[in-house]
Amino acid sequence: MKITRRSAVGLLAGAPALILPRKTAAQDALPEIQKGPFDGTAESLKKYQIPEWFRDAKFGMWAHWGPQSAAEDGDWYARNIYIPTQAQYKDHLQTYGHPSKFGHKDICFLWKGDKFDPDHLMSLYKKAGAKYFMSMGVHHDNFDLWNSKYQPRWNSVATGPKKDIVGLWKKAAQKAGVKFAVSEHLSNSYNWLAVSHGADKEGPMAGVPYDGNDPQYADLYHPFGPLGATPPGAMSREVPDAWKRQYFLRIKDLIDNYQPDLLYTDGGIPFGDAGNKLVSHYYNVIAKLHGGKVEGVYTSKRREDCVEGTCALDIERGVANQIMPNPWQTDTCIGNWHYKRGVKYKTPKVVIDLLCDIVSRNGNLMLNIPLPNSGEPDAEELRIVDEITRWMAVNSEGIYSTRPWKTFGDGPGMDSAAGTGMNERNRKDLTAQDVRFTTKNGSLYAFVMGWPEKEAVVPALALGGKNNAGTIKNVELLGHKGKIKFTQDATALRVELPSEKPSDHAITLKIAGA
Repeated sequence: MKITRRSAVGLLAGAPALILPRKTAAQDALPEIQKGPFDGTAESLKKYQIPEWFRDAKFGMWAHWGPQSAAEDGDWYARNIYIPTQAQYKDHLQTYGHPSKFGHKDICFLWKGDKFDPDHLMSLYKKAGAKYFMSMGVHHDNFDLWNSKYQPRWNSVATGPKKDIVGLWKKAAQKAGVKFAVSEHLSNSYNWLAVSHGADKEGPMAGVPYDGNDPQYADLYHPFGPLGATPPGAMSREVPDAWKRQYFLRIKDLIDNYQPDLLYTDGGIPFGDAGNKLVSHYYNVIAKLHGGKVEGVYTSKRREDCVEGTCALDIERGVANQIMPNPWQTDTCIGNWHYKRGVKYKTPKVVIDLLCDIVSRNGNLMLNIPLPNSGEPDAEELRIVDEITRWMAVNSEGIYSTRPWKTFGDGPGMDSAAGTGMNERNRKDLTAQDVRFTTKNGSLYAFVMGWPEKEAVVPALALGGKNNAGTIKNVELLGHKGKIKFTQDATALRVELPSEKPSDHAITLKIAGA
């Protein structure tokens, strides 16, 4: 039906669930947090220190997989099908019908994961060099991937695959000896899904309310205002207090049940005091688990959160432009965040270049390999993982447990990052003229980001140069058994390379004396 003023009033009158109920003071109060070193205040969080395991791990992998994967049409599907200007709206209309009848709620039931084998996938990720693995916990789509106490209808045990996805991933990670992480994107969900409460403004379905207006689905789409109300931006956190409490309860439930080694939030610490209490609770839970040591990592994309202790910085699809004083993380994807058929993936070279570049600046790479509806990676994804595996088998000595050198690199690609998120597309391609450095146990590792025609030239290691490099005593090429010849003078270190390269993509020089 088309909405008139009278019918809209009638719809709202019959839909008390559309209005957030008034809470008493007792109901509004957040539950007590786990006792421990952090008391729920921002001040107490300043004494947090990032654990060594995260500093040493360097490489993690992530499966961005949930109900939106069912359509295999890319990220933000649950939002964009309610925006007629988006390609996903048109795809949805053609494949499933109009979102007034068939919307996000219905897509949730199509997510099956009939070929999902977490043990097999974890073995692939571990072999590829991942020291930690991240499961999605809940995306902006408001669908929990565990047996959620506070989202009983819209979770992966009740709907869709009928499995505890977070629990299965954790069990597989523990079996493989891989640290376990969970991502949560829930704090933005309230306004992100507000578009589902609208209607087409033109065309044959103009004025017909989308299914988000149906009060029986308010537990998925949120009880956002009347039809036609203008929501804040998709990522706005201007939300009712009742939603802040719901957020707190759900993520606390996730923490309490799965005690992840790392908890990723898609944004900054949300909702002021509520967010600080939640982070404190997480750290205290992990401290209790580890005999008082805070071995957990909470990541935030807001730099102000990470200045004094508190948490680790995460940069989405970007790289810091300098060596950071504390360990940090880039999260990125080989393609679209959620699986999209036909998308062009990053090449293995691009992934390996990113890894070396990030590690040289004291960071970690969290790489998302999105899964299709079936839960089984496609052939191209498997090829990329295999190439990473083969590269790591030769070169990982220069990655794990390393620390930055005096400078992160050398060459024309030094300014390829702007120090902010979403800057990947502005990066320069790295070549054999580009070098990235790490150190470990008295050795300097120089990643030459391509195979030189004859010799590798490293100006940063010139005698008497600006980096005050010492006299080099020995150079090895990882993966090569023979002796390596080199010279060092006031202009550069020059390394004569064998005729056959030990690995595709970047090669690693292990240097003594620098």
